Amino acid sequence: MRCSRPQSTVCGSDSGALCSARRKNRPKDSGCVRGVVAGPESLDLPRLHGYVYKLLPQPQTPTRPRMAGHSQFKNIMHRKGRQDAARSKLFAKLAREITVSAKTGLPDPEMNARLRLAIQAARAENMPKDNIERAIKKASGADTESFEAIRYEGYGPGGVAIIVEALTNNRNRTGGAVRAVFTKHGGNLGATGAVSHMFAHVGEIVYPAAAASPDAMLEAAIEAGADDVTSDANGHLVTCAFEALGGVSQALETKLGEPASVKALWKPTQTTAVDEEKAASILKLIGGLEDDDDVQNVYSNFEVSDAVLARLTAA
Repeated sequence: MRCSRPQSTVCGSDSGALCSARRKNRPKDSGCVRGVVAGPESLDLPRLHGYVYKLLPQPQTPTRPRMAGHSQFKNIMHRKGRQDAARSKLFAKLAREITVSAKTGLPDPEMNARLRLAIQAARAENMPKDNIERAIKKASGADTESFEAIRYEGYGPGGVAIIVEALTNNRNRTGGAVRAVFTKHGGNLGATGAVSHMFAHVGEIVYPAAAASPDAMLEAAIEAGADDVTSDANGHLVTCAFEALGGVSQALETKLGEPASVKALWKPTQTTAVDEEKAASILKLIGGLEDDDDVQNVYSNFEVSDAVLARLTAA
């Protein structure tokens, strides 16, 4: 007896072999066991035992590329996590400065020059407005801790001068932590005034290039009482004495609008040239200091070529 089933119903063959023999002899991984089950209307249940499959071409499983180590997604998330952590720590330090500034004076930035500068520094780092307002309100709370500003001075590898500014509620804790970082990275913590004579305490105000022409910016800065102006394609840098920073920034803001950033800093008046090995140690020292929650700013007078600095800071 020959198979009376249509070609597409049993196994796609019209060779005339017996169905039972064909089922018995076919390989286990034959195409006959793959496909879509035929509808019940195509089955002759008294004559067939089990379901019959229509032959369909099977899709090829794409070969996935092999990846060594962590995937790119994991690397991106890890890098993003580090950036988020650094940003969170920066916001915490800015918020502390705002709270201390508001507590030492009035909570109104128009009447408190230090608070105004702290808010401008926070805005320059894109700190959310809610965070700024929360930091100001915290100053009026009864449970607000008392912080004091402390400046540490010392030497790093190669005799490089370093100034550390901190806000702390525990002198012993912060002093011990700063000293430990200096010692770990080949530096020495000195007394206050040990290296500050190599720096000038100044204020810097930055405006985008579109804010004004170089001549207009120079004229506005002179009228505001600034000491120097540097203009290029990247923007305008206005320098003034630290004591005059509040008045100069307010005068410029009235005439030119809000600046990109306003900050007080220690600008080196004499620098120390170092090689790549010493520069790497200095950057580790500075990084260790900046990781401390009490440390607000770190300044140094080391000098290194742009090519070396680019290699050392490459991510």
